[in-house]
Amino acid sequence: MSEQGTIFQAWLETPDSGVIELTRDWFGAAPPPLALGRPPRDFKALHAAPPILFSALSGYYVNNRNVLHFVLDTSQLGDIEWQRAGVYVACEASGWGEARKRTKWRMRPVEIGGRTLLDLARPMDGFCKHGRVPFKFLTGDGTWIEPHSDAPNVVRDPTGVRNFEVDPDRTGRHRFTFETEAPLDLSEDLFIVLRDDPEGQLVPLRPDGFFLRMESKARLGAHVDGDETQFRLFAPRARRVWLQVREHVEVAKGMNEYPMDRAEDGTWELRLDANLNGWFYSYRVAGPANAFGEFESMRMIADPYARALVAREGPGIILEDAFFEGADLTFPTPQWHDLVVCEVHLRDLVARAPVKLSAKERRGFRGLAAWVASESFYLRQLGVNAVELQPVQQFDAKTPDEYHWGYMPVNWFSPDSTFADAPADASQVGELRELVRAFHVQGIAVILDVVYNHVGEPAHLLFVDKQYYFETSPGGHLANWSGCGNDLRASSPMAKRMIIESCTHMMTAYGIDGFRFDLAELIGVEPLREIEVALKLVKPDLILIAEPWSFRGHIAGALATTGWSSWNDGYREFMREFIRGHGSRAGLEYFMKGSPWYFAHWPAQTVNYTESHDDRTWIDVITENGDSNGDHPTHNDRLRTHLMCAILMTSIGIPMLAAGQDFLRSKKGVTNTYQRGDLNALDYGRLARFEPTHRYFADWIRFRLSDRGRLFRLYSRPGEGFFAFAFAKDRTATAVVFNADGSHGPQRLLFAVNPHLEDVVIPGDDFPVVIWKQVADAERFFGPEDDAGEPGVLNNGIHLPALGCGLWISG
Repeated sequence: MSEQGTIFQAWLETPDSGVIELTRDWFGAAPPPLALGRPPRDFKALHAAPPILFSALSGYYVNNRNVLHFVLDTSQLGDIEWQRAGVYVACEASGWGEARKRTKWRMRPVEIGGRTLLDLARPMDGFCKHGRVPFKFLTGDGTWIEPHSDAPNVVRDPTGVRNFEVDPDRTGRHRFTFETEAPLDLSEDLFIVLRDDPEGQLVPLRPDGFFLRMESKARLGAHVDGDETQFRLFAPRARRVWLQVREHVEVAKGMNEYPMDRAEDGTWELRLDANLNGWFYSYRVAGPANAFGEFESMRMIADPYARALVAREGPGIILEDAFFEGADLTFPTPQWHDLVVCEVHLRDLVARAPVKLSAKERRGFRGLAAWVASESFYLRQLGVNAVELQPVQQFDAKTPDEYHWGYMPVNWFSPDSTFADAPADASQVGELRELVRAFHVQGIAVILDVVYNHVGEPAHLLFVDKQYYFETSPGGHLANWSGCGNDLRASSPMAKRMIIESCTHMMTAYGIDGFRFDLAELIGVEPLREIEVALKLVKPDLILIAEPWSFRGHIAGALATTGWSSWNDGYREFMREFIRGHGSRAGLEYFMKGSPWYFAHWPAQTVNYTESHDDRTWIDVITENGDSNGDHPTHNDRLRTHLMCAILMTSIGIPMLAAGQDFLRSKKGVTNTYQRGDLNALDYGRLARFEPTHRYFADWIRFRLSDRGRLFRLYSRPGEGFFAFAFAKDRTATAVVFNADGSHGPQRLLFAVNPHLEDVVIPGDDFPVVIWKQVADAERFFGPEDDAGEPGVLNNGIHLPALGCGLWISG
């Protein structure tokens, strides 16, 4: 056996059948000496798997005549129009990107089992004569097809690009299918052995296939029904589950424990003949101890569906449904193209607010609600109509004094207890509800930043079922494309259901108007489509924004055919360079037009921004100060910030600011400040210090949201004639007319910007011949009494000073 490898991995596809993979191809006349468990038990049947099945994820297999077949299932191509452009095998032999110019590398469609596959055959000996060979699939129009996340043969090149790899030792002849005499009990420790392995290799049998499709329609969590309280937990591989309930939060004051009953749908349930509203509860779960489980039978686990937690460790609080009534559900959410968003962190916003609050109030929901209700509330003065509130679902801060951004969630139904005035009384429920109401009174929609791609510490869900809820490697190691140590398996029906029901709860119980999904690439395009459909049945005008990347990849292009909008990181990176005189004309034109087609099929699908909570602040990135510390910005720093604001507000899409960006917020050059409340708290003294810049931002927001700014707020993609661009000679200084073709009525807007340190003239010979009235320059907006100069701005071209801009209107 050792000459032909050992067991690599094994998994169940049905309760009584599965697949075993060896580390190398098997050429023996009889199947390898594989068995189930110890002492070893024979399989009912053990057969070599058809090699083509290996290609479903690997992209290749080798047939019995030693012919290498590259295979791609067309169902993996989504909306890509492969019939017209074709799909090619890209590798060193085909010239990688040049493959699409070489007909012999074009794949041919074949019908197998009712599915359309693309196939290309090559002699195995010639292709792999020097060993392993990387390859990838490429469409004729230049679109690279990313390998499936579960592909067993993915390698990265020196630049980090993910490719497939042909391994001559694993060609499809290393896989065997098996059947057992009876369905296996998933709560037991299951593993595969080699009968003749002297080292006694034990390979855990991974529950897969049918297991990852298991689901229940039953109501989960703790619910009070009259004089009864019902508990239900989905734990499909648990051996035993116990409910722990107590009247007082302190364990020492007494706790009752009850064994729960297993149901056929993978849930465990118990009904107690008492109204336990206000009581506290948790679970204990026992299950198989192997690489695919993290079961710890003595650990107290907070219910993933608990609607309030006392702290990150739990316990959960049992609450009647009536406790969640009273949310403001009547607020008219702005249409997406009318949004101007500001990203905010609860404590950053209230910590130094210029209103009278106690120290405790300055760290929680109640204090921020009071600040929001104030006449002098900062965001009211700025004029934004939506906030993107960084995570407020229960995260893993150990104490109320510990500062966190909130991106390490431990429960998705409970508002964070460290933001609460009295968490054991579940005050966080009413306090978050009132905070949302306070924003609504100010005319501001609330978009909640949610983190469904991984969990924090303690990872309660991990102890319910690691394999079902989390992405794992063939050996049971947790995937880590989030960079946080555990990636949620959002494609599992109950994980997807939890996301949907969590968001639904946040909408109905608190009045949340939308969501921004952190690292949405890890959720996946198809789950995101299903989540969108389900949530918009609850709230049709719901705002949905994706952070469309992770360390694994980027899905903004794939999301362009959905109802999701995406953070535009390309816009951020380009603008940081453009305002310093770099970048390109084509780049500015693309981003000002709303990143059309690949990124955004419709205007509001791009969220344009230049600063967020991650990394350094805008002013620290662009400052002329050599230490990247914009705490004392230069004159040019301030002017460049004005140019950025002007471009951001004239760009098609949804503009997003970071709180304090309008008064040149600095973190003194520090990059990662996720636990630095001292650096993150907004210093409102800077608002007075840089009041002209704050006012400039506010005036731009006011103009954009006014009737005069409607040409920047497009509902649908305009024709190409809508825009007319002109450029200064040998410079990226740019002028653009909006509604140049008159397709949107008589009004036109002209915007011009010069990011260089010398004056420029931009010719406007091809612009409409109309009378222009200047509205703003790089320092201010003009009032009716201001002399904005002669209206014939285009007579001799558009004259712009260094680091200058202008906005004109006609009609």
